[in-house]
Amino acid sequence: MTDRNGWSPLEITPGDVGAAATPEVLVEHLDSIDLAGLLVREKAVVFRGFKVPGEGLDPVLDRLLPRRLAYVHGNSPRTKVGSNVYTSTEYPQEYTISMHNEMSYAHAWPTRLAFYCAVAPETGGATPVVDAALWLEALDPEVREAFEAGVRYTQNLHGGKGLGKSWQDTFETGDRDEVDVFLKEAEAEWSWGPGNSLKVSQLRHSTMRHPVTGAEVWFNQSDQWHPASLGDDTAKALAQIMPADELPQSVTFADGSPIPDEYVLQVRDRGLENAVNVDWYEGDLLLIDNLLVGHGRRPFTGPRRILVAMSD
Repeated sequence: MTDRNGWSPLEITPGDVGAAATPEVLVEHLDSIDLAGLLVREKAVVFRGFKVPGEGLDPVLDRLLPRRLAYVHGNSPRTKVGSNVYTSTEYPQEYTISMHNEMSYAHAWPTRLAFYCAVAPETGGATPVVDAALWLEALDPEVREAFEAGVRYTQNLHGGKGLGKSWQDTFETGDRDEVDVFLKEAEAEWSWGPGNSLKVSQLRHSTMRHPVTGAEVWFNQSDQWHPASLGDDTAKALAQIMPADELPQSVTFADGSPIPDEYVLQVRDRGLENAVNVDWYEGDLLLIDNLLVGHGRRPFTGPRRILVAMSD
């Protein structure tokens, strides 16, 4: 479980702390360490074998993520299952989810993510994680240079019926005034349209520097927002019924010019090629620094259930 530079998430087990395999032991351990410093050094940490049950999750998350955030303006299909705890994704299990840093398209994003395995899959279903600095390094110079000015994301959110997510689900409110305030603070451009629809445009960065380490990392979701990532057949079918700027979500370079398919496919593929798989066992947790590490999902069989929570 290492990438080509020898990095892998730190794994902590009950044996490492010299105690029994219980969630209470994990809570005591978390109270005794400098978790922030550990996460900056290691980038990702797996807490394996502490057998944390669903009903015992909150005390652990309270230590891992002291200020849990709501998934407001998130673009992934999720269901809220607790106090700012969500299903990790509801994309069909046969598909790979490419590498990404959570909400890197947004004005504000979580700095930490915690994943929890409530039900382990029968086969597959690992959460791949990638060192985001290595991901940037792995891209061709031509691609890195093309993205230097940033990217522009566009969302077309319906008002209750339509393709993709509604703005009510996206912003967890039915109040248009609340959405206006949120988007103004996010420095986005937006307009309300027919049928209570909402169009949002945001100019964002393509890379970031970590505030503590100073490492420059790949930090955008251009490949996931680009039609090329949908696959040839799906992209062609959508192109026949609507232009790119009317899709539920799309992306261009900062100046509005199209991003070549081969660029975003390189981004997607090299992220996955350099990723390290974290396999799941029931009761395990994975904590990641959302700037230093991208994550995704491998296909699986069986009733896999992974929950996620986020923190600033």
